[in-house]
Amino acid sequence: MPSLSYRSAAKIAAREMRSSRGKFFFVILSVAIGVAALTGVRGFSSSFRSALLTRARAIMAGDLAARMFQQPTPDQQRGLDQVAREGVQITPVTELLSMASSPVTFDPLLISLKAVDPAKYPFYGTVDLQPASSLSSVLKPDTVVVAEDLLIRLHLHIGDQLKIGSQTYRIASAVTNEPDRLSGSFAAGPRVLISREGLEASGLLAPGSHAGQRFLFKLPPTASAAALSDAAVQTFKQRLEALLPEAQITDYRETNPALTQGLDRATSLLSLMSLVALVLGAIGVAMAMRAHLQQRLDTIAIMKSLGARSGQIMKIYLLQTLLLGLIGGTLGVALGVGVQLAFPILLAKLINIQTDLHIQLATVLTGLGAGILTTLLFTLPPLLDIRTVRPILILRRAMEDTESDAPFFTTVFRKLTRNLAQLAAAVLILIGLAAIATTLSDSATVGKVFSAGLVAVLAVLLGASAALLATLRWFLSRTRLHLPSSLRHGLANLYRPGNPSAALLAALGLGVMQIMTVYLVQQAVVQELHVTSASDLPNVFLVDVAATEIDGVRAVLKAQTAIKSPAEFLPVVSSRIVAVDDVPAAQLKLRNFPRRMLQTISLSWSAALPPGTKILQGTWWSPTETVSEVAVSEHTFQRLNLHLGSKITFAAQDTQFNATVVAVTKSDGQHAFSRAEFELPQAALANLPVVWYGGVHIDPNQVSRVQRALYNAFPTVTVINVAAALETIRSVVLQITYVIQFLAAFSIFAGIVILASSIAGTRYRRIREVVVLKTLGATRARIATIFSIEFAVLGLIAGLIGVGFANLIARVLLHRLEVEYHVQWLWIAIALFGTAALTVATGWIASHRILGQKPLEVLREE
Repeated sequence: MPSLSYRSAAKIAAREMRSSRGKFFFVILSVAIGVAALTGVRGFSSSFRSALLTRARAIMAGDLAARMFQQPTPDQQRGLDQVAREGVQITPVTELLSMASSPVTFDPLLISLKAVDPAKYPFYGTVDLQPASSLSSVLKPDTVVVAEDLLIRLHLHIGDQLKIGSQTYRIASAVTNEPDRLSGSFAAGPRVLISREGLEASGLLAPGSHAGQRFLFKLPPTASAAALSDAAVQTFKQRLEALLPEAQITDYRETNPALTQGLDRATSLLSLMSLVALVLGAIGVAMAMRAHLQQRLDTIAIMKSLGARSGQIMKIYLLQTLLLGLIGGTLGVALGVGVQLAFPILLAKLINIQTDLHIQLATVLTGLGAGILTTLLFTLPPLLDIRTVRPILILRRAMEDTESDAPFFTTVFRKLTRNLAQLAAAVLILIGLAAIATTLSDSATVGKVFSAGLVAVLAVLLGASAALLATLRWFLSRTRLHLPSSLRHGLANLYRPGNPSAALLAALGLGVMQIMTVYLVQQAVVQELHVTSASDLPNVFLVDVAATEIDGVRAVLKAQTAIKSPAEFLPVVSSRIVAVDDVPAAQLKLRNFPRRMLQTISLSWSAALPPGTKILQGTWWSPTETVSEVAVSEHTFQRLNLHLGSKITFAAQDTQFNATVVAVTKSDGQHAFSRAEFELPQAALANLPVVWYGGVHIDPNQVSRVQRALYNAFPTVTVINVAAALETIRSVVLQITYVIQFLAAFSIFAGIVILASSIAGTRYRRIREVVVLKTLGATRARIATIFSIEFAVLGLIAGLIGVGFANLIARVLLHRLEVEYHVQWLWIAIALFGTAALTVATGWIASHRILGQKPLEVLREE
């Protein structure tokens, strides 16, 4: 046969596709749904994550912050100037304690003064004022904006005068929310914002002043892109740590652990959903294309009989595969883009984040490329089978070729053991999947683990499927005569010659496993996020409550109707670190921990693990512990270069004592206990002077009333209102949960459609079975019963295998995400019976017309 040009091969491939539209519909549907899920989920999650990153930065008011307790040295200032020349925006924020008074009454009041440059501050977020206005328009050299509690305490109003230092300023507005209130200092006294020029005029910045300096940094737009953000911020953070070794460097990811954990878990889960969409699409393609090529064996044999070479025939089907992948991928991209644009509309009532919804070319190309590549990869083994087709065996239809009728994955396994081309194809599939997984997850490690895990799971699924079918055969051999004939025939159908039960079981099991894994993981993550965004978490904090006032403060709070849950109180003992493992504090090697902070350490006690705190290493002590042990927060543990078993020497007033590090903790940042960096048993801090800090949840609209009640009873207690800031965090975390649930539901729906198309793709194998049964006298009702039993058992077995592996994988993934795993018995039962119902329903939707097929019509084609 002369050489076959690509043009001729394409014509033959297109002609065959037109004559088999029904068969190719399942292939195109599988590719399209997989690519649509991939493009839609990945595109929207990328836009949503960018918006979340902006919200996370708003809690710090910048990308990074450097807290210092002294002015930069000349060398450090030159380094900061160089950073500014590179396009990084910098603005200083100065915080200090001072006294303020009204020119009318002259009553002094300790205030927390914060000096900013209103032209730059904040880089992200806004300062909320009452009456509404922008900070840059009201904050001038001769004005200040103050917290509402200052107006309450000094009986002042907006427009009145306030004396700070040697100058008098006009109160221009009341501040109701600062974006970086949670990352700034919680000093005693009401908050007052002043311009930097105003601070200099006050005379408070005299030599020896204890003012704290915090520099905010905003990276250039090119470095703040969503895909580069984490890497760019981390690189710049390391540069700042080298430039400012005595400063505390933090980035937006460290401002609030609840938001950071929610963001990280959402990113991991959304990447998982993209990979799931990819695999489910590949399953559908593999099953549909395998069924199609099995049916075309007659055509292939005839073409070989007429002199066509295997390479020429493979060229036809390779072009056909490419065309199917291109059509399905293009359709999937169009659907995915529509899904991406529709998500904000569907979620409009749940999220109020404005996402950048321009069509991302990279996402579109990734989806299209993944669709075509997976189509090629998973049809490569059956394409290579064309080389082994012998016309004489195909044309002798009376002889059953058990090799060609063997299940798909079984055939692949046999050929891998004796055919180098098939082995190369398997390696190529593995490399291709790893490359796609790496691209989708932006991690080479994830790509390797995903592809290796997929191979391992497939191998176990095939083994489990084969074992179940062997068990079923053994069971029927002993109970055959005691079962109704329809049940016997339906069960026997699962292992009849030519039935791809093992392949279908593996495909269905893998699909169910992927869908259930997504559901179980998102359910656990969302449940955890709901805990961290609970509506009763403290949003108002009390500072410097004396030991003699604590009972009275509790009573006042308990009497307030705006408070629904008990207040949290944290005992704090002021201390300092003298030595660590017998190394004096002056000689310790610290990691971005100002040495002077070793002189102002806060100790606390707790019998049990406080709410919102997790143990990362070590164990907590018993409630009756009397030995001096200490649990250290994660960041402090790292910055002091501690290890479990380290001995820290503390000094509180004239008392020195040693404590052994027994645990490393991590707080969610949502409770009063989050302030504690060192926690000990109560006995270790007995007889030491203590000051209390409190946290309570108050209806945001009722905070002023509670503030007045506390001020009237205890005028020295400072109330810090962060309700607005915490409400922002809570709303963002809730929005994360909504998006995760919605995208998970979409991925699950896409998986169900793909699995349904895989089941429906087997209808062409059943035509001859129905004809044979009808020829032997079987009625439609009997055939329907036999097939229904086969479908139901197939679905139950696949569901059992898939759900079992899903729980195993979900447990591992949740452990990596530091989320608690719970067995969802109700959903396991729903998944089992749902898979069986889906298999039966899909099988009959695709196959019901077969029952009306006349035997003579089919037999004439033989």
